[in-house]
Amino acid sequence: MSETIDFAQKRVLIFIVAYNAEKTISSVLNRIPASMRNKNVEVLIIDDSSKDQTFAQGVKYETGSDDLRIVTLRNPVNQGYGGNQKLGYRYAIENGFDIVALVHGDGQYAPEKLPALLAPLINETADAVFGSRMLKKQDALTGGMPMYKWIGNQVLTSYQNIMLGTQLSEFHSGYRLYSTAALKRIPFERNSNDFHFDTDIIVQLHFANLRIAEIPIPTFYGDEVCNVNGFKYAWDCFKTMIRAAMHRKNLLYDRKFDVGAVEETYDLKLGFRSSHTLALCSVKKGARVLDVGCGRGYVAELMAKDAAHVTGLDQYSKDTSDLPNVDYKKWDIDGQPCPVKVSDYDQIFLLDIIEHLKDPEVFMETLRERAEHKRPELILTTANIGFFVTRFMLLIGQFNYGRKGILDRTHTRLFTFRSLRDLFEQTGYDILEIRGIPAPYPKVLGAGIFSRIVMLINQAFIRLPFLRGLFSYQIYVRAQARPTVENLLAKTISTSKELRTEMHKAAV
Repeated sequence: MSETIDFAQKRVLIFIVAYNAEKTISSVLNRIPASMRNKNVEVLIIDDSSKDQTFAQGVKYETGSDDLRIVTLRNPVNQGYGGNQKLGYRYAIENGFDIVALVHGDGQYAPEKLPALLAPLINETADAVFGSRMLKKQDALTGGMPMYKWIGNQVLTSYQNIMLGTQLSEFHSGYRLYSTAALKRIPFERNSNDFHFDTDIIVQLHFANLRIAEIPIPTFYGDEVCNVNGFKYAWDCFKTMIRAAMHRKNLLYDRKFDVGAVEETYDLKLGFRSSHTLALCSVKKGARVLDVGCGRGYVAELMAKDAAHVTGLDQYSKDTSDLPNVDYKKWDIDGQPCPVKVSDYDQIFLLDIIEHLKDPEVFMETLRERAEHKRPELILTTANIGFFVTRFMLLIGQFNYGRKGILDRTHTRLFTFRSLRDLFEQTGYDILEIRGIPAPYPKVLGAGIFSRIVMLINQAFIRLPFLRGLFSYQIYVRAQARPTVENLLAKTISTSKELRTEMHKAAV
């Protein structure tokens, strides 16, 4: 690969993290290639409150340099390896750099390789570039990497690749370059201040679907002092990957791994027992259906195969449908009156919506009032907070909201079978049927034989009354509104008038 790089369109910050590096910092600066000594390249040195003269050496080089623009800073309080990186990346973003290259002040990573590492970022074929000592594994040993570190690096990297679903040759190189556009997309400031900051940021890049390129670099182990406790570092990386995997499966929530917008609508859950398949089986032939909280209308348009007409209501709904018997209306459920006449419908579906409402009791009572004399059937699904996974997490002290699942962070109310029954009873509905729904294992485990077996076991447990509340992931309810007292009175008055009229006719 050519190391002639055109910097005309990119501003590059060479960020040197330094701690007790007074003997090596000048050498690191001297080794920065001549091709990078131009107006579009700046060097930032941040001394992490060293106990030696690192800062003084940096300032001395800064004042005597004619061809390198250097800024030397010193943390008044030690921030740690990860904390120091946060400062440098924030500096790069706030000062309008396009790329930031992390270099260590102890000289372990060769500054001579910077042009080669920069090329994918300059050419915009990657969002992050890692210098890897393990693309050519034997070279790492030749460069002086101790055998125990060489083995540990590969074992830990293999574990991390399995947990994350990546194929990186090395998770543990500190020679890294990032586009600042990529850094803006991830919450790196929430990461650890310790050495496993580097693992945190790989997880974030992967979750954000950002491109990581690896380029081989030489390994050099000199007489530098290693400040890393290897056992603690490995344990921290191990725990980080467990948390990342659980976050991705929505079993817990870790804010630093929360990249991207929160999902406001959900994918279809078909091909197995789910809230969607039960809802579709509940649609009556020729019925007029109201789908409240329809999202993008995926379920509404499947309902239209049996229903005479389907109206979807949601603030995120589409404007129109290609199907003649489906229409959509925008509705902010918590902030606006219902835009349709509820009594015009035979069935009302509330699929995974009641848990998002600020005041579900008021909503259910209002819906009942709007039904007037008609008593449409109501089909509702919601998460079961009594699900065994949630109970176990609570047992071990873990109860936080995530991006999806029972503890979706957009949920405002949570229900068990008993509390949901109470809601229906107290707001004037007769429950016709109530069922448990198993977890969507095919979505989590894949549509294979293992997930089918787990589903069958889960469904068997749900059929046992004393286990239903423990093994139901969701609750399905089919109900019917009772007439309100106001409607009953109006019906009584009108019926009495009809009887009086008939009596009068009979007497004549």
